[in-house]
Amino acid sequence: MPFSGQFKSRTSRFDGNFYASKNISFTAEQGEFVTLLGPSGCGKTTLLKMIAGFHTPDSGEIRIADQVINDIPPEKRNTSMCFQSYALFPHLSVSHNIAFGLKQKKIPLAEQKQRVQEALDQVGLNEHAHKMPAQLSGGQQQRVALARAMVNRPDVILFDEPLSNLDAKLRESVRFEIKELQHRYNLTAIYVTHDQAEALAMSDKIVVLNKGCVEQIGTPEEIYYSPANSFVADFIGAANITEATVLPAEDDGFYDVSCSLGDFRIKSDKAPAADRINVFWRPEDAEIARPGDTNTFTLKIDKFAFLGNMTDLFARLETSNELIRVQLPKKPAFDENNTVTFKMPENGIRFLEKVNP
Repeated sequence: MPFSGQFKSRTSRFDGNFYASKNISFTAEQGEFVTLLGPSGCGKTTLLKMIAGFHTPDSGEIRIADQVINDIPPEKRNTSMCFQSYALFPHLSVSHNIAFGLKQKKIPLAEQKQRVQEALDQVGLNEHAHKMPAQLSGGQQQRVALARAMVNRPDVILFDEPLSNLDAKLRESVRFEIKELQHRYNLTAIYVTHDQAEALAMSDKIVVLNKGCVEQIGTPEEIYYSPANSFVADFIGAANITEATVLPAEDDGFYDVSCSLGDFRIKSDKAPAADRINVFWRPEDAEIARPGDTNTFTLKIDKFAFLGNMTDLFARLETSNELIRVQLPKKPAFDENNTVTFKMPENGIRFLEKVNP
């Protein structure tokens, strides 16, 4: 029977009326990498603890392979967890750390040895098998924690911000290692992070959380290009968000948009929720305008930062002094305090929720 982890209408309440999670539902299919993404305090870790069995929801069901597991203790659930702090046993070697869960489950010794060897091969730690954790780098310790989680062949593998203690370059390397191993062995993963880049790079599905509630569930592309509301647009990547008046144009799928940036003709497969709505555009959507271009707007450059693969510009509208962010693929020829005209592509501006009266 295909695996399906269902986490339906879960509610967890602390201290009276504070909800760590409220009516949250999502499904993780076999081999799917699902990321719980949101700011600190949004309920990500609480959800992970409920799945692992370290916290009991006040209501709702948690199902794994069509079995309700709410009342099953953590040690009896077929889940494994990679912690932010690695949680390796300092007095045990790499091999013994990996084998710990197998011993607890009383797996036959011959099978333990076989599984540990396979896990060492998977994470490339054969030559470190007899070392102690203190003798390993941070990335190697994280791979030991990953091997220890995988060796139990769990229905669900849980990650609680496992890369947050690594430096940027190592974090990127281990990120791809985790995703490659998860894909190769068809593991079902639920991954907690507040890092948008991690979520976009690793996920098949992202669950965006805010104040204990789900804001949106979708693929990385859906979350980034078609956010459900201003919170999601602003949290996932950089976004310029403003109020706008939107009216249908003569051609189907085209709209006339009037906002602080100016007046634009845009194309959208999604109809606006109202005439007065929030709209957004990504900083990388804007282009330096050429003579004869339409959909243009003019900014005074406040400051910019050269980042190698792109240049980050912070500029202001001449009419309202509103701060606007633009990202260009190359270092521009102009300087700070220059006035520059940009072009907005037809699909650059996207619709969000209607403005509350």
